[in-house]
Amino acid sequence: MTRRLVIVGYGKMGRMIERLAPEYGLEVAVKISGKENAGGQMLTRDALKGADVAVEFTRPDVAVENLRRLAGAGVPTVCGTTGWFSDLEGIKAEIERSGSALVWGANFSIGLNLFRKIVAEAARGFAREENYGAWGWEIHHAAKKDAPSGTLLALAQDMKKSGYAREISLTANRAGAVPGTHEIGFDSAEDTVTIRHTARSREGFARGALRAANWVIGKKGTHEFQEILSELA
Repeated sequence: MTRRLVIVGYGKMGRMIERLAPEYGLEVAVKISGKENAGGQMLTRDALKGADVAVEFTRPDVAVENLRRLAGAGVPTVCGTTGWFSDLEGIKAEIERSGSALVWGANFSIGLNLFRKIVAEAARGFAREENYGAWGWEIHHAAKKDAPSGTLLALAQDMKKSGYAREISLTANRAGAVPGTHEIGFDSAEDTVTIRHTARSREGFARGALRAANWVIGKKGTHEFQEILSELA
């Protein structure tokens, strides 16, 4: 059965989502660009009537209002925008009140999320070796707004949760059209260990978001993408 998809944010990611959606049994019913959606004005119940799910890839300064309005309209949503996570608790409350659903994540690449698990396990081991310092580095395309990215911050948080309590030096570069590279390193006087993930294109992010879109239909509550990986079809 084909399900009706709303795309909020019709930039490079939105167009990629549109191209791949039919592979996942999703029909694009509504496309909303940033220019026409100031203050989330296009996200009304009437405009979204009949929608099964929405995918939101916009900017940090508009994502929160978009998510509030999508929740109010009762449309389960996958949000790939980063840089707004300081408002996450408020959005969780909105989702709870509306009885809707949200999947959010620092990154929707399947490979990157598996990379996070590798980094967490490495940090657990190096936490016991006091001679090793740690760093995190990334580079993204020049148009990316948040630096460090939500992904790099999530990696650092994963390391801390795994017991690595020492300082983690984080640096971020923005240049050209790079989809995204993240590197975590551990260094001592004796040796250096580096772990790196490099995205070749935006397609991996789009495919992860579309898998999450099918998953979230019929669900309730707020879910982090990494936590639902094992349930994705």
